[in-house]
Amino acid sequence: MDMSATARPGRMRARRAAKGSMTEGAARAGLTARGVIYLLVGVLALRVAFGHGTRQADRTGALEALAQKPFGAVLLWALGAGLAGMAVWRLSEAVFGAAGANGRKPAKRLMALTRCVFYVFVAWSVLSFAAGSGGGGRSSDTQSRDLTARALHVPAGQWFVGAVGAGIAIAGVWIGVQALRRTYADKLKLGELSPPVRRLVDVTGVGGGTARGLVFATAGVFAVRAAVDYRPDQAKGLDDTLRSFADTPFGPWLLVLVAAGLVLFGLFSFALARWRRV
Repeated sequence: MDMSATARPGRMRARRAAKGSMTEGAARAGLTARGVIYLLVGVLALRVAFGHGTRQADRTGALEALAQKPFGAVLLWALGAGLAGMAVWRLSEAVFGAAGANGRKPAKRLMALTRCVFYVFVAWSVLSFAAGSGGGGRSSDTQSRDLTARALHVPAGQWFVGAVGAGIAIAGVWIGVQALRRTYADKLKLGELSPPVRRLVDVTGVGGGTARGLVFATAGVFAVRAAVDYRPDQAKGLDDTLRSFADTPFGPWLLVLVAAGLVLFGLFSFALARWRRV
């Protein structure tokens, strides 16, 4: 008896179960939660650009702002649960493959696993923030400097920090290029989008993805500089990276454009939550 042929239907049933309604719900909840964070960070960065910002324009600042809203604690727990759903979805893609023709390739699975680990960390940080009644979170800038300082003091630490920074910068360029090429369209249920909605999704996808890629690439460059100069204070988190755009010859208007782009990416995440193939 061909045991592999006997086991194949079981594997197929397991894959269908993992890609069923529960995983799809987790994916859409995760994309929605990601959209909320990017939307809030973008709004905070816009306030900074116009001289009205008193909060860090990063995840901690976004969570603090959310905590002060009516039912803020409930919203924080819901946000953390949504991000945990994102981690579950990415784990499912790593184990069973993603949607699309090339979704089961090893490179795709490895990328999904990397994203799973990242969203486990993000979900844990949000849930920890919620458990602490919305207080005590460290800013992204403090975390970046502390992590860089610790990494620089280990053997070959400069090389490690430089390699990580270069990887982040390359990832940022890749994110921006993919957005400009509109590769996200391959993952959308295009038949459900009317032409006006499709144009709006393109605006949010291209503008938001380009801004997000620019932020990642800039943060990566700062990390490389910190490694080369052996100065952990040169590493920047999201807030300092965004503020650095206001120090360019373009002044605060570049920060306005990038911040608006992050708002667009938040809206794009909402569109993915509605129309992405999972």
